[in-house]
Order: sequence, then C-alpha cells, then structure tokens
Amino acid sequence: MNPTVTAGPDTFITGTTHSPMNRPLTLVILGAGARGAAYADLAARRPDAARVVAVAEPREQVRDTFAAEHHIAPEYRFEHWRDLLARPRLADVAVIALPDADHVAAAVALADLGYQLLLEKPMATNEADCEAIAAAARRNGTALALTHVMRYTPYTAKLKQLLTEGAIGDIVSLQHLEPIGYYHYAHSFVRGNWRREDESSSLLLAKSCHDIDWITDVVGGRVARVSSFGSLTHFRPETAPDGATDRCVTCPLQDTCAYSATTLYREGLRNGGTKQYFTRIMSEGDLTEQAVTAALTDGSYGRCVYHCDNDVVDHQVVNLEFDGGVTASFTLTAFTPLENRHTKIFGTQGQLTGDGRHIEVYDFRTETRTIHDTSLDGSSAAEGHAGGDDAMFNAYLDALHSGRPELIISGIDASLAGHRVVFAAERARLAGAVVEL
Repeated sequence: MNPTVTAGPDTFITGTTHSPMNRPLTLVILGAGARGAAYADLAARRPDAARVVAVAEPREQVRDTFAAEHHIAPEYRFEHWRDLLARPRLADVAVIALPDADHVAAAVALADLGYQLLLEKPMATNEADCEAIAAAARRNGTALALTHVMRYTPYTAKLKQLLTEGAIGDIVSLQHLEPIGYYHYAHSFVRGNWRREDESSSLLLAKSCHDIDWITDVVGGRVARVSSFGSLTHFRPETAPDGATDRCVTCPLQDTCAYSATTLYREGLRNGGTKQYFTRIMSEGDLTEQAVTAALTDGSYGRCVYHCDNDVVDHQVVNLEFDGGVTASFTLTAFTPLENRHTKIFGTQGQLTGDGRHIEVYDFRTETRTIHDTSLDGSSAAEGHAGGDDAMFNAYLDALHSGRPELIISGIDASLAGHRVVFAAERARLAGAVVEL
C-alpha cells in the first residue's frame, strides 16, 4: 500500500474548528537506533493514533530488523534520509533521531516538504542551525516538538504544581545534579558517538540540554547571565594505569578496571538489566557471545578508555542568574553510579528536594516534611525517562490529532531559548568569562 499523504500540514495544528482525525497519523522514522526504535515502539502501542510507514537507516541489518518489526514494505525502507527528498511526502510526521550534526539539514528540508517534526534533542549542534530549524518550522507552520521528555514526566508536573501552590514560597535558588554514571559515560562519551565535539557536540549540549531546559522551565523567566567551568581530566592517555593496552580484550587489567569494556558488555549480555541496553548498541542488536566478542575485538566500543580519541569534558558546572535575581547551579559528571538526577530548590518558606521520583517538601513554619511519590507502578525514574517518553509522545500525537498546539510544551520558542543558554554556557567555559544573554 502506498502511504503517501496528501493532506496539507495545517490540517493538524491551525484549527480549533477541525474535527478530530479519523485515521492514525503516519510516521517515518529517520534513524532506527535506540531513540528512533523507542518512538516507533510507542507508536505501536497506539495503533489508533499512529502508524510507522517508512524508515531511513544506513545499517542494513538494523533497518531490515526494524522494518520487519513494524511491517514496513520493502519499497519504504531507505538507506538515507535524503532519499525522501525526491518523493512526495510519505507520512504526516518525520521523527528525526539522526546523528546530531544531521538534524539541521533534515529538519529544514522535511519541514519545507510539509512534514510535521518530532526532533530528538539536541535541536542542532550550534546556535545558527537551531535558528535555521526554528525559521523553517515557522515559515511552514510546522508542528515541531523537541524530545525534552523531562518536561512531561509526572514528577515534573507534580513538582511544578507544588511550586505554583507556594509550597516553599518564592524560589530563591536551585541546585541540580546530572549523575551520568561511570559506565554510561565510558560507553557514550569516551568510546561512543558523542566522544568528540567535531563529530557531535559538547557534552553539555549532547547530554544535558535536557537539564538546562528543565531548570529554565521550573524556575521560569529569562536567564540573564551564565558562567561555566569544566574539563576532561581523567579519560586521557597520561592517566592510564600501568600495563593498560589499547583494547580491553588484550589488557591484563580487564578484570579489575572500573571501565573495562569486557566486563560491561559481557555482563549486559549474560545478566540483562540496564547494562544490556549498552550491549545491544555495541553489538548492533545481536545479543550473542560471538557478536559481542567480535565488537570487543574490532569495534570502537572495545577500546581502552585511556587510549581513545575522545575530547569532550568529563565534568562541568554551569551557573545561571535569571532576571529578578534567582540563581541556579548545575553539575554534570561522569564519576557517579548510574542513578537519577538530584535537585534541591530553596524557597523563602521552605526547601524542596527531588530525585526524579520522590519529592520532599520541608516547611520552615511547621518544621515538617511531606514526601510525594510520583513513580509509575513502582518503576524507577530511569525507565522510559520516568514516564516522560510516553507522555511527550502522546502529547504530540494528541496535539496533532485535535489541533491543540498548546499540548506541545517543548515547542519552538521554549526549546530555542534553552539551547541558547547551553551555547552561552559553552562560550563562558571556553572564555573563562561571564556571558550575558
């Protein structure tokens, strides 16, 4: 069946007079990696609202496996997203889960073709490209949402409700920690796709534009000034332990090194759990001893963390001052367990402490503590970003189906503002200066 769509893009977003759609939105997934596959799986949970009809993915095995899972006809399996440009629009929505550097070209071209856009964060790798995406979305009336899923979690909704209700009075300052986790950092930012700024982006942009966006959303108002400090201190050749070799499979320290690739990926293969997520990526979905050993022997994920070509920082702090004087401090670091983010918000009447699941409110007047549990069916905050994936994706589908753009709370203006803060923070770090926005 030919999935080509003929309805104009404004069908979905302009009209409070439009009736609800009586068919599922059609989606093309650009990039069938971990994030693209996650959004396709979410679509499969709502077949009445969304249907994946095409995929663009350069890795043949990944592409074919994805296409088989989502019943995509062979003629709608593309090797490159640019293959879509010479064809009539194939779907209502393009889900862009491509490498960061490809976001601007894909988003602009597909917006101009009339696709609605669900764009994986970061928006783009520099401020000019973010502005270009925003301009393309505005001139085409595109329903664009960034996947800033932290905005959509039940935890965030409850936290903002408590703040609005005055649970701690007026916000004076905020402290927020992004604990990346030692093996997550080694996988993604030393051995993986986000290890080099010239091939992806800064660590702050790649990993923590979520957090800067979330802080600005929670505090509200405009960031006026930014400072930042950080560097790559540990994952360097000069810090390698004596005897370390270039690859973990040949290293005599592989059973004792905290960052051993053989330990991480074989544990993920044999024991499942969170580590299996990373094993699946390094073996391109082939969870067998043979595939994992081959990837450790010859692939990028088998390299020693002290002998890679990485250059992104492994720790950073960002300080923000908002109009009106509210301050916020943010820390991201590789040197933690893999755990939830931690936040303290200091108010004139109390303190709020959160971990992505629990929110504790301490009231100065009564000296009492009240705890709110926002977890979903006992799940951890790490699963589906604590419900944020589902909530963001469903809000986007519902916005397009019902013509209610206000359901998209990570749209053009909000996302662009948060990204501008990230770029200002990087300028501040590199210059050793306070940057005014």
